[in-house]
Amino acid sequence: MKTRSRFALTILIALALLISACAQAAAPAATQAPAEPTTPPEPAQVQEEATQPPAEQPAEKPTLTLWLQSDNSLDQYFIDNIVTPFNKQSKLANVEVTLQANRWDALRTALAGGAGPDLVGTPGPSFAAQLARAGYLLPLDTYAADLSWDSVILPWALSLGKTDGTLFSIPDGVETVVLYYNKTLFEKNGWQPPKTMDELIALCEKIEAAGVVPFAHANAEYRGANEWYVGEFLNHVAGPDKLYEALTGKTPWTDASFEDAIAKIDMFQQNGWFMGGLDRYYTLTFAERDAMFASGEAAMNIEGTWFMSSALNLFGEKNDNPNEWDWVPMPSMTGEAIYDLGIGGSWSINKDTQYPDAAAEFLTYYYSPQIQAALPKAGFNAGPVKLSSADLEGVDPRFVAILEAMGEASEKGDYGYLSWAFYPPKTEAFLVDIEKVWSGELTPAQYLEGLDKQFQEELTANEVPPIPER
Repeated sequence: MKTRSRFALTILIALALLISACAQAAAPAATQAPAEPTTPPEPAQVQEEATQPPAEQPAEKPTLTLWLQSDNSLDQYFIDNIVTPFNKQSKLANVEVTLQANRWDALRTALAGGAGPDLVGTPGPSFAAQLARAGYLLPLDTYAADLSWDSVILPWALSLGKTDGTLFSIPDGVETVVLYYNKTLFEKNGWQPPKTMDELIALCEKIEAAGVVPFAHANAEYRGANEWYVGEFLNHVAGPDKLYEALTGKTPWTDASFEDAIAKIDMFQQNGWFMGGLDRYYTLTFAERDAMFASGEAAMNIEGTWFMSSALNLFGEKNDNPNEWDWVPMPSMTGEAIYDLGIGGSWSINKDTQYPDAAAEFLTYYYSPQIQAALPKAGFNAGPVKLSSADLEGVDPRFVAILEAMGEASEKGDYGYLSWAFYPPKTEAFLVDIEKVWSGELTPAQYLEGLDKQFQEELTANEVPPIPER
């Protein structure tokens, strides 16, 4: 019998005691008026006092640089609620944020030229591994030990941040992908949220017949969105066990179960269920897509927990929208609820930073329970930090339900694999080329042959991220 590791992705989730230092102001000393007028000092005494060196002024704190992706809804929250409080309390440095239109490309270019920010954020551990192998990142094992990161950050996360046995990054933003749906629209039409893939297909046919677009999907602003959908079909058609075998090199990606998954997602696109047609899928913005979903012009959305903040700002009376939303697990072939788990990013330290201790102080602050526990309340993913359920007070109950389901899946070892956390980088990038299947340039079998070839190269080169044993 296989031993299931506890890939302890327990996001339930605990607000550590806020540590506050209350400085007591010293009481002013009592004064007494002199009985007689004081005698003016002698000129020599005045001269001596005047020539005393002034009290030493505190040195200005150095600046740590950090880049954020400019179109990320988390940006302003990050600046206001994380960076600004850190700068006020830190004695080592101030953090300065720069918004980059294409942070990942800009980052690679800057680091290759010997520059880049002090604090290095990437789209995930596999991206950080690329930078680590290129020699751009500072090893973090000593800081992890000295600052007791392992007492706060879950062990699997520190493991996932290692490259060739050395810790170079800390994963950030634990997430899953679910099926969001316009609850008001469903209730109006008597539609039931699907559990199986067959039920989802039958529901799409009903939705289309009602003159509604089944899915609010688009990739005009981010081609990488393709892999959200490819990954979900691989996990929920072929199944996580089969995907585990592929990621560990035991089963080729050309397996018939994977071909079935790619054929199904191709069918969804050819039927026009992803936004009403490929032309619209390729041209609509996220804002246009979201507006259709919120208004009921589109019925569903396969997306990650990062969509939570958008949902909270699109639906309901507080947003002048009579429609409400809800979610269910992405349907699977068997009807089993499968949660694909992964990481939305990672943080590292630039090898060439002049202030490594200050950068480590910021990471310690950022991954503290009090900072991480506040993120779900604002609709954002928390990091892999040991928190408790008490912190979920004030979080939208629909988000709480997702977080609890993720925690349960990880405890049981029953979870799927999000590509940006578990696939090697070039294999992950290959997923985006599903567009060649949609255009008819490749068959599903040919696409998977290319995927398998790319994966085998990275497997041989030892570039596959750590895959916890199932």
